[in-house]
Amino acid sequence: MDFKAAILCVATLLLLATSLVYGVKFLRKQNYLLGLEWLVVTLSTSNLLVYLLSQAQLPYRISYFCDAFSRAFGIPVIATAGLMAVTHRYAPSKALDIVFFAASIASTAFLVSADVMAKPLPYFYLVMWTAFSVYLAYFAYRLKRVGENGHALGVIVALVAGQAIASIYDFYRIPGDEEQVIFFTLALTTWSYMLAQLYYAYGALERVEAV
Repeated sequence: MDFKAAILCVATLLLLATSLVYGVKFLRKQNYLLGLEWLVVTLSTSNLLVYLLSQAQLPYRISYFCDAFSRAFGIPVIATAGLMAVTHRYAPSKALDIVFFAASIASTAFLVSADVMAKPLPYFYLVMWTAFSVYLAYFAYRLKRVGENGHALGVIVALVAGQAIASIYDFYRIPGDEEQVIFFTLALTTWSYMLAQLYYAYGALERVEAV
């Protein structure tokens, strides 16, 4: 394993650990939308790590599907709904949580298998992530409005970094990075930061809203 591949494995482990730790923490807060979506990322990265170490195709396919799920619906739709618990006091029932995930799984299966979606799919991912970024801007505004300036800045950093990754994911290759090792190292590190930052920002707004 060369140095770049080793760094990619470290970034994968970082996201695996971050998504697992904060996914469990969200479950303890009884926010099942955020908790389970974070654990989907754990499933994706654990299988990605197995693939990187073994080149086995089944873990790759599982990771690919989970990545598509999170980019298309898990983060833009499910995570937004979960974060709305502290911005809009949105509290869906457990049955509706199940509907969110079932509909997203079915929709993802269509996206990755339908030939008609092959060309527009990268643009769909970008549109969905951009919509999530708009919500994050509002989330940061809510934090700033209640005096949580540090967390507001942290969310803006996550927004900008995440949007940058989403914007170049399928559209641009870093020169000299033909296998996209550098890009995915940056992407995994960005997502790891975002998942952790959103947990702490959520907690800050939750405490304020509880007063």
